[in-house]
Amino acid sequence: MQIANFGVEEWLNTWEKKAKYDISQSSIEALTLEELIGLDGTSVRDYFEGLGKRALDYGWIEGSNEFKELVASLYQTVQSENILQTNGATGANLLALFALIEPGDHVVSMLPTYQQLYDIPKSLGASVDFVELREEDQWQLDLDVLKAKIQPNTKMICLNSANNPTGTLLDKATMSAIVDMAQVVGAYIVVDEVYAPLTDEGEFVSIADLYEKGIATNSLSKTYSIPGIRIGWTASSSEVAELFRKYRDYTMICGGVVADELAIHALKNKDKILKRNKKIVADNLAILKEWVEQEPRVSLVSPHYVSTSFIKLDIPQDDHSFCIELLEETGVLLVPGTAFDLPQHARLGYCCREENLRKGLELLSEYLRRFD
Repeated sequence: MQIANFGVEEWLNTWEKKAKYDISQSSIEALTLEELIGLDGTSVRDYFEGLGKRALDYGWIEGSNEFKELVASLYQTVQSENILQTNGATGANLLALFALIEPGDHVVSMLPTYQQLYDIPKSLGASVDFVELREEDQWQLDLDVLKAKIQPNTKMICLNSANNPTGTLLDKATMSAIVDMAQVVGAYIVVDEVYAPLTDEGEFVSIADLYEKGIATNSLSKTYSIPGIRIGWTASSSEVAELFRKYRDYTMICGGVVADELAIHALKNKDKILKRNKKIVADNLAILKEWVEQEPRVSLVSPHYVSTSFIKLDIPQDDHSFCIELLEETGVLLVPGTAFDLPQHARLGYCCREENLRKGLELLSEYLRRFD
C-alpha cells in the first residue's frame, strides 16, 4: 500500500521536542495526572491504591459499559452500544475509513483538514475530490462547490468540524444541508469532531445525531486535555457500529484497563474540565487577537473557540524554512502551512500556558522584524 508522508505528524515528530516555546500544538494545555485525578478531590495515591489489585488483562474490548454510557450521553440520539472505543480520534478515523472505503470508491474531502481524511482513502484505492476552503471566505465550506463535487458513486464525504488547522465551524444549518446532499446518493459522512467548540455560539451539532449514515469520530485529546491516555471513539448508528466491529478487531484489541478508568474519571468530571478549558480558550484567544492586531506581518481568521488557529504570514520566505529557522534561532515552534498544503501560513496553537504563549508571540514578532 502506498501512502503519502503525514505532513503535520512528521513535522512534530522531528521538531516538537526541540522547542522551548511550543505554540504549535492543537490541544488545550494538557492536564497532569495529579490534576486529572484531583478534579473530584481524590489524591493520586488513593486513586491508584484502588486500582492496585486490578488485573492488567485486556479489560473491556470495546470500552467498558460505563465508558460507553458516558460517551453516549454527549449525544442526543446515539445509544451506548453504538460507541466503540479507539486509540484516539486517529484510530477512530482509521477504523471508519478502513471499514468503508474500497478501491474505485469516490470520496469528497475538505482541504485543509487532517490529512488522514483524504490520504487514507487514496491509499485504499479511492479517488478523492476536494472542496478547498478559502481564506477570503473565512475558511467556510462552499456548499455549492461541495454539491458540484458529489457524484452518483460518491461513497463518503469527509469533514472536520471544527476544522484543523483553521478552527472554523460547520454549524447546524450547514451540516443539515450536507446531509441532504449525501442522502441523494446514499453517501456516508465522516466528521472528525475532536475540536468541539468551547462556546454555545454557532449551533454545533454532531453528525451522529443528524444522519443515519453519519459517523462521528472524537477523543479526549483536545477539548478534554488528556491526549496522553490515547482514548477516542466512533459514534454511529447500530448498523454502522456492527460493521465496524469486524474491522476494529484488525486495528485495535482494547484501550487497556487503566486508560479506560482514566477516561471514565475524566468524563465523570467533564464539567470541571470544560470550565477550566473555556477560560483558557477565551483568555488566550484574546491575547492572540490583540497580538495579531499589532503584528503587521500576520493576519488571522479567528477560530471558533477551539484550540487551533491558522495565521497567514506576509514574509518573503517560504513558510517551511521560516519555521525551521524560527525554531533554531528562538526556540519558538509553529507548524508550517505546507504541512496542510497551504503555504505561507502556519498553525499556531494558542491554548498552551499563558506565559508560554506570550513569550512565544513576543519572540515571533521580534523575528518577523528582520523582514521590515
